[in-house]
Amino acid sequence: MADKLKDTLFPLEKVQLFGTVLKEVYPSFQSEEFVAAVCDKDWPERELKEKMRHATLCLHQFLPQNFEKAVEILVAIVPKVTGFEAIVLPDYVEVYGQKHWDIALPALGELTKCGSSEFGIRPFLNKDLEGAMKYMLAWADSDDFRVRRFASEGCRPRLPWASGVPALKKDPSLILPILEKLKDDPEEFVRKSVANNLNDISKDHPKLVLDICERWQGNSKNTDWIIKHACRTLLKQGNKRAMLLFGFANPELMKVEDFQLSNTSPAIGDDISFRFKLALDTKQKQKVRIEYIVHFVKANGKTSPKVFQIKEVEMKPGVHTINKKHTFKNMTTRKHYPGEHTFEIVINGDVKASAKLQLN
Repeated sequence: MADKLKDTLFPLEKVQLFGTVLKEVYPSFQSEEFVAAVCDKDWPERELKEKMRHATLCLHQFLPQNFEKAVEILVAIVPKVTGFEAIVLPDYVEVYGQKHWDIALPALGELTKCGSSEFGIRPFLNKDLEGAMKYMLAWADSDDFRVRRFASEGCRPRLPWASGVPALKKDPSLILPILEKLKDDPEEFVRKSVANNLNDISKDHPKLVLDICERWQGNSKNTDWIIKHACRTLLKQGNKRAMLLFGFANPELMKVEDFQLSNTSPAIGDDISFRFKLALDTKQKQKVRIEYIVHFVKANGKTSPKVFQIKEVEMKPGVHTINKKHTFKNMTTRKHYPGEHTFEIVINGDVKASAKLQLN
């Protein structure tokens, strides 16, 4: 994905437009020299984060060296920028604002309105967690939904692509007041961040997240959506308490029979299908979550499991036939390697059947 983004977010015309916008606000800005510095001979080959940081360093050459004056210029162009410069602006504050917290932190709250400052806040969280989280808590009350979303997204313990915040992984208690403020936010953009934050926390503190979800359940449609999305990892792990929270039936009442793979020696790039019969020994309809796990062979020869959901459905008592297709085509997110792969059928968190195939 990064290979595509580096080409779509950083084209020459965007760099030129950025220079033009900066010159409108700061007439002394040398826009042509800035563009030449950014788009040097190595520019096309740089990865996304490398391009961002390179643009930040170039920007510093052509802005006032006084941090406060430079930030005033960056904040002034916020209404006029979209695209790559929206990523560069908070990165500038991250790199050059560590000694100017009283200027840098409010600036991140403004710059997030054109492109999230979620990455830029991370070093501040690591340097003084309590000090930075006071800003995050205040941003949760903002009238601007983008700032409210930043209040949650910026302090996610496991934010993708971002530097880690070990203290929040160990103890997420400072995050919880922010999530409480935002749990019924009118904007889905914000609520999704709350759910993702809770999902991050659940990987280290499942009991804490389940306590919160049980307390929020039934408060509103918004909180019910949040807790389901927040528990997605726990559900994939077959956490019994999470299963009960969402009304999934006792898996002991269900059996998987006649599990068959269409091909037990496919080649990389092939599709296979599989089928099985699911028998419900109950007297009434039951809520059922049907998944399968593939234990993929990795480059080092070891295996790693990946959970795929088939469906969630209410089922009548009796026997039901389930059919599914699986592909072994290589993707940007998954590369396949030859070797023995194990398939497992999971019903409401319990592994009910397994089969092996040899991928060639």
